[in-house]
Amino acid sequence: MDVLPIFMTLRGRPCLVVGGGGAAAAKARLLVKAHAEVTFIAPSLEREAAEIVAAGEARHIARPFAPADVVGRALVYGATGEAPDDEAVSAAAHAAGVPVNVVDRPDLSDFVMPAIVDRGAVVVGVSTGGAAPV
Repeated sequence: MDVLPIFMTLRGRPCLVVGGGGAAAAKARLLVKAHAEVTFIAPSLEREAAEIVAAGEARHIARPFAPADVVGRALVYGATGEAPDDEAVSAAAHAAGVPVNVVDRPDLSDFVMPAIVDRGAVVVGVSTGGAAPV
């Protein structure tokens, strides 16, 4: 076993999503379902992410990422899709001791996201440890 399968309680805890596109929105939706306090940091948001903010489920700080943004976060997602930006998010989170996942970059991540089957009280996560299950 290369990764520890855990379920993390995030209710009311501050979490950060760096990026404003579809991948960032997908991660934010998961955090919202877990009742986390979600913040996007991105110069702008695409439609899906903007809808999450408009619904009052997350807030948006409209500017580029800064390393200090990870301080005090329970969890961080790097979802910009730009290698230098996602690498900076990963480095800052590692330096601050904050768990980080960079979308499609297990080499920059502390944890991998499983496929999720959510049936209310029963939640199943299935993982290949970051390898594509295709």
